[in-house]
Amino acid sequence: MSDSTLKRFGVSMDEKLLEQFDELVKLKGYENRSEAVRDLVRDALVKKSWEDDEQFVAGSILLFYDHHQRDVLHEITDIQHQMHDSILATTHFHLDHHNCLEIIVVKGKSKTLRKFSDQLISIKGVKYGKFTVAPITDTLT
Repeated sequence: MSDSTLKRFGVSMDEKLLEQFDELVKLKGYENRSEAVRDLVRDALVKKSWEDDEQFVAGSILLFYDHHQRDVLHEITDIQHQMHDSILATTHFHLDHHNCLEIIVVKGKSKTLRKFSDQLISIKGVKYGKFTVAPITDTLT
């Protein structure tokens, strides 16, 4: 990003909130507050775009599950086969004797992928699931 495209603006906030924000800036390793604010704004814009059912997005579905749970692998596989057009890749990790971690990389319309993710995360035996996305656009500079 060139300096000529940067716009400056002021932000007022409570002193205690600013102290907490400065701690976050330091903890995350940002060079300055502006970098942190830009990341927060980008994150908010990504979340907003995800709400648009027609937005084309790419992302990942993370599943942590007990593979000994009856039919969990069968259900996960069946649902993935139904959505094969949306799946770019999957990776499966055996964490210990009982637990597996699966990451499914996806691309498609936000509404479709949310439904797909919800189906997988709600399977009995899935202990934790998370769907993360980013819009496929150049609007987040």
